[in-house]
Amino acid sequence: MDKPLTDLDWSLVQSFLAVAETGSLSAAARRLGASQPTLGRQVRQIEEALDVTLFTRQPRGLRLTETGAELLPHAQAMRDGMRAFGIAAAGRAERLAGPVRITASGVSAHHHLPPVLARIRALEPEISLDLVPSDHSENLLYREADIALRMYRPDQLDIVMKHLGDLELGLYAAQGYLDREGRPETLDALWRHDLVGMDRSDTMLRAMREMGLPATRDWFATRCDDFVTTVELVRAGCGIGVLQCNLAARDPSLMRLFPDLPIPSLPVYLAAHEAIRRVPRIRRVWDLLEEGLAPLFS
Repeated sequence: MDKPLTDLDWSLVQSFLAVAETGSLSAAARRLGASQPTLGRQVRQIEEALDVTLFTRQPRGLRLTETGAELLPHAQAMRDGMRAFGIAAAGRAERLAGPVRITASGVSAHHHLPPVLARIRALEPEISLDLVPSDHSENLLYREADIALRMYRPDQLDIVMKHLGDLELGLYAAQGYLDREGRPETLDALWRHDLVGMDRSDTMLRAMREMGLPATRDWFATRCDDFVTTVELVRAGCGIGVLQCNLAARDPSLMRLFPDLPIPSLPVYLAAHEAIRRVPRIRRVWDLLEEGLAPLFS
């Protein structure tokens, strides 16, 4: 009988998972922050340790063998167990010290959070802060972030959230653009102007359609999914765009159009895994974020 395998290195399992889920060594290396040769070596090591072939090479990456596909859900279960272990352990921490990882949209990370984080650092110098600007959902259950500042209501189980308020949105254009193209006096005239909208995301299109507008992607003369860049595009005179009123009001060159147009506001939530939020340093940062962001909604 073969000797049972009891000491498989967890890092090898992580490498197997990354390659299996991304389909290539290069993508897996980016996910894990490792080099491609290291990933290739670790895949060979786990195959030798298990005495199986996990992948076959394809023209554009690696494909799981039948054995690899059978082992994948077990490896994923191991990962989930390790993450649950880490969350449970983190919930026992007591000191107001250590790292706190915060994810927020690009606009919030760029415009709203820096002074708030500076105040947190001044009040709690033993707490270090990792800020992840991202308009994609970070998985709080998998500890990809400790606290998320989100512009939508989280719906994951085991997530606690706090609705901080709603940010007013409005239509804006640069004065230079209006001087060049004229100021639209009616909504019909508005749609004939250059509009700044989203590229691959359909968020804005869905909102416009909910307002009864038959909007399509080609309504937008300039398109970008990064909202920090969108502000700069409107400021530069690319056209008329939807901006956060609290940001646009800071720039006298930006003119608000149709202020009575009922554009849906942007809800803002703090969210965290319920076990993680009980960690003293996480709860302290949560409370200071809530306090520091409150003026946005007053």
